[in-house]
Amino acid sequence: MSSNPNVGRSGIVLESRASYDQSDSGQNRWIEVLVDCPEAEAQKRLYTYRLPAQLQVQPGDILSVPFGAQVLGAIAIRICDAPPPDLNPAKIRDVEDVVSAGFFPPTYWQLLNQVAQYYYTQLIQVIRVALPPGLLGRSQRRLRLAQGEGESGGQAGSAHYLSPAACQILELLKAQPSGDYSFVYLQRQVKGAYRSIRELLRLKLVESYLEPPRTQRPKLQKAVTLVVDVFPLDLTQRQREILEVLRRRGGDLLLTELLQICNASSSTIKTLEQKGCVVIQEREMLRTSAEPLLAGDQPKALTPAQSEALEAIASLSGFAKVLLHGVTGSGKTEVYLQAIAPILERGQSALVLVPEIGLTPQLTDRFRARFGNKVCVYHSALSDGERYDTWRQMLAGAAQVVIGTRSAIFAPLPRLGLIVLDEEHDSSFKQDQPAPTYHARTVATWRAELENCPLVLGSATPSLETWLNITSPELTASTQNSDAMNRVSPTQNALTHYLSLPERIQSRPLPPVEVVDMRQELQQGNRSIFSRSLQEGLQQLQDQGKQGILFIHRRGHSTFVSCRSCGYVIECPHCDVSLSYHHTHEEAAELLRCHYCNFVRSHPQSCPECGSPYLKFFGSGTQRVAQELAQQFPQLRYIRFDSDTTRTKGAHRTLLTRFTNGEADLLIGTQMLTKGLDISQVTLVGVVAADGLLHLPDYRASERAFQTLTQVAGRAGRGNDPGQVIIQTYSPEHAVIQAVRRHQYQSFIETELEQREALNYPPYGRLILLRLSSTDAAEVQETAEMLAAGLASNAPQGDSSSDTSSTNPMYEVLGPAPASILRVANRYRWQIMLKFAPDSLPELPDFNELRLLCPSSVSLTIDVDPLNLM
Repeated sequence: MSSNPNVGRSGIVLESRASYDQSDSGQNRWIEVLVDCPEAEAQKRLYTYRLPAQLQVQPGDILSVPFGAQVLGAIAIRICDAPPPDLNPAKIRDVEDVVSAGFFPPTYWQLLNQVAQYYYTQLIQVIRVALPPGLLGRSQRRLRLAQGEGESGGQAGSAHYLSPAACQILELLKAQPSGDYSFVYLQRQVKGAYRSIRELLRLKLVESYLEPPRTQRPKLQKAVTLVVDVFPLDLTQRQREILEVLRRRGGDLLLTELLQICNASSSTIKTLEQKGCVVIQEREMLRTSAEPLLAGDQPKALTPAQSEALEAIASLSGFAKVLLHGVTGSGKTEVYLQAIAPILERGQSALVLVPEIGLTPQLTDRFRARFGNKVCVYHSALSDGERYDTWRQMLAGAAQVVIGTRSAIFAPLPRLGLIVLDEEHDSSFKQDQPAPTYHARTVATWRAELENCPLVLGSATPSLETWLNITSPELTASTQNSDAMNRVSPTQNALTHYLSLPERIQSRPLPPVEVVDMRQELQQGNRSIFSRSLQEGLQQLQDQGKQGILFIHRRGHSTFVSCRSCGYVIECPHCDVSLSYHHTHEEAAELLRCHYCNFVRSHPQSCPECGSPYLKFFGSGTQRVAQELAQQFPQLRYIRFDSDTTRTKGAHRTLLTRFTNGEADLLIGTQMLTKGLDISQVTLVGVVAADGLLHLPDYRASERAFQTLTQVAGRAGRGNDPGQVIIQTYSPEHAVIQAVRRHQYQSFIETELEQREALNYPPYGRLILLRLSSTDAAEVQETAEMLAAGLASNAPQGDSSSDTSSTNPMYEVLGPAPASILRVANRYRWQIMLKFAPDSLPELPDFNELRLLCPSSVSLTIDVDPLNLM
């Protein structure tokens, strides 16, 4: 192994795979690789290794290589005829093995480089996000008893002269059945373990070895295949019965399945194999998520607006960016389905991205009913094995539809014909941490351009960025054609298209929205969290057998717990936030939970500050709403649908299936309810407290509130029965509330764009957020102040020939300032904001240069185009 620091700002270029044949003539072959190692300096270097004669390696393969005392995962970049002249060939180490071949075609590699450069992230970090878990394996050093030491005690006489720590390590190893532990574990358990391990190694009481990386492997199961037409005469009656079962089932079954059907033992099947009747062999089984069997579905008749949109999408032959702007219930999904059908017929694939895992069951069921087993899902809730097998299934190249969340944008579909982002406005498409802090919509645009295929962005409430980019492309042309963008993607001169679905299918009306002033409710003596209008709506649900949705923007029971005697608020010991009250019926437990670090404690019987027993719950969450509902409407059955009730695998599907099957009258939930749920029986939607969405210290608060309220209102009246929406608020005159009440997207977005333009905020300006955190409050503050001062003093000046004065810097430094919640999980957080014009991306110092300015205890994250400023 030897390093080659030849990675520039332009990225690492993957050599053509065809070059392998041209470099295979010499006796020694060499390869440069990118190693998956934690050291930042090593992440930006290429390392040279020798290729053993027996290994067939090509650029883009995932390898296993020795690196120091470890064996790490690496990506083959280019094959060389000779090592760099400044390296001694005798010191270059051999590649260990090929983990997976051919993972990175050139366009895919270019996409990863674009993400790394634009988001100021090391390329290896992007690769970790893109690949399924376990492909880039890592070895670990372990210690085991020397041969014979476990049985006889080894050099027992030497044990009297061992240090106490060495004796402790020896006892730990002897107590372990396998007689070995990792170095990391022993160093955690035994103080001074490093010297004691060297002592034991010197006395040959233990030996050290390197455990190879634990990478994902294909799942293998034994299968039994019938290989004779005529059964031999020497078979027993039982053996003949088993062969008859195998013949009736097509002559091929999994061994476990055959044993279960026949209630036989594996020795009986082995006897049949010895007699030449069957063959038992291992067969790979793909680990895919279990999905219910669905009846086939046929294309629906389209409205004129749907037909026009479908024709426009079908006419696109290359890269184009399409906004499909359809009101809730207008049939956007049917347009997706009919646009994808001819793509599959041409042998191409389609990628459909959704913002939440909770959306995938409903959408997947519709796609499976239409396209059968050509549909697969890919998201973080799958097991590591399922993600690994789904990834390999994509690589096979068969025409298919992949449905997934934001990480699925990196799905390796070789013949991509269409990319769809459903609910494109949703902030879940942006990753806040860890790096890279990418937005799936941005990456999807780059990928569609590289693959030369259309990108369809669907939403009832498009983001301001998408709206301006599609409807006024001349205003964003400077951004698209800037040098900053050119370094991460080709110039975007492709056409943009705006397609509108202004009406619901079957001419169903949008539900009327009633706004209830909760101030008047209180003045008139109603102290319930439900207004009289909402109570009437809930009573009608009970009387008429309909279904409804109650939306509350918080989970849990109450926002905080306060002492009524002294005013003390119970806070998280690790964060600067109050603890939320949760009541678990299963365990009859009252808990206080932090929604930031997940700290949990029991609810105290008295105030920790003054001892008063008078503790009061303030605010409302999903649990509180459910509790009040049970008291006022005991006959109404409800299901809670939030992150507390959907933690287990498959919970989203289970809860939604129960509700769709009529096992509950009400669905009570948080943001997940707003994202594309299509349940025709829902006639009532109630927003319990809209104010929690309105008054936030974020310039995007109004846009998000409008999108959330419009989306949740759109869940009502999607079937034959008309819908009704009731929004409870203490600010009925707020512009967002009035726009939602009138279903006025156009007027709202025009007003919002005027305000953004006046303040030079996105989409008229651009932002980069530097997030710093540390367990040391003083150190992170000093570092933030130092970085901000350095950025301000080194800011390049504007071009005097442009409208920008040459005396003005190309970017404005805002801050440093503490984050809105200063401490989370015992880490103090500070932020620096860079604000600049949309036609430039300032040349910041290299990420590693910025990181070198920070002490080792301070973490720095660079968030380009941040959505979350809290």
